[in-house]
Amino acid sequence: MAIDRGDYVQGLRFSLANWPQKLLDGLLRYSRAGVDFLVPPTCPSCGVCVQDSAGLCSACWGKIQFLSPPWCERLGTPLTYDLGPGALSPMAIAEPPEFDRARAAASYTGPARDVVHQFKFANRPALARVLAPMMGRSGAELLQDGVVLVPVPLHWMRLWQRTYNQAALLAQEIGRARGLDVDCLALQRVRRTTGQVGLKRDERRKNVRRAFVVAEERRFAVQGRHVVLVDDVLTTGATVEACTRALRRAGAAQVDVLVFARVVHESD
Repeated sequence: MAIDRGDYVQGLRFSLANWPQKLLDGLLRYSRAGVDFLVPPTCPSCGVCVQDSAGLCSACWGKIQFLSPPWCERLGTPLTYDLGPGALSPMAIAEPPEFDRARAAASYTGPARDVVHQFKFANRPALARVLAPMMGRSGAELLQDGVVLVPVPLHWMRLWQRTYNQAALLAQEIGRARGLDVDCLALQRVRRTTGQVGLKRDERRKNVRRAFVVAEERRFAVQGRHVVLVDDVLTTGATVEACTRALRRAGAAQVDVLVFARVVHESD
């Protein structure tokens, strides 16, 4: 019978949930070492064996298109020339987003796309450990003292199917590294939507309309706060804009978006 390394480690974590944290961490380290011996970890992009279950091979690392300034102040998309502070892309001028600013570590293409798919659909939660630091560096200007990190939520049925919310894992890793508040309960997905893959821009916006709310008892967590919305990928922006509207209705003073990868060109 084939061994699924993700299922094994996740199952062990749940079964030992009430054990002392230091003992639990030690047991999980030894467990991962045993799983690595039985089922060597592979690169989430090309599939070759790698040393760490959270790592990519050197060849795939070299193919990731990392994003860096100059970029659009609002959308975080690369600009051909440095136009100075606050420069906006034509898209940001023509269709200003609901959120204030967005930042991404990489372009959603090639190995970066493969990593996101493996992280989201292939039971590889350990990838949060390698993606979050890159997001922290790219979004450093967003991660100021006093912000609260809010992950894009999954509907409870999808969470039950996947066993984890990849956006929440990223938010928790970033919050832990930066000493920032993380609230995984502030934003709720109250309507189960169909998958966004394959839908056109307008269809995506309609699909997630009124899908997110901030519960009345959680408004205190975002009211008057600078919120950084965390997700794994940004494509058309329909999901994060729907989340932004819900956060603003609850009184959020500012909403920025931080993702690992984003679509830079519509053809990606």
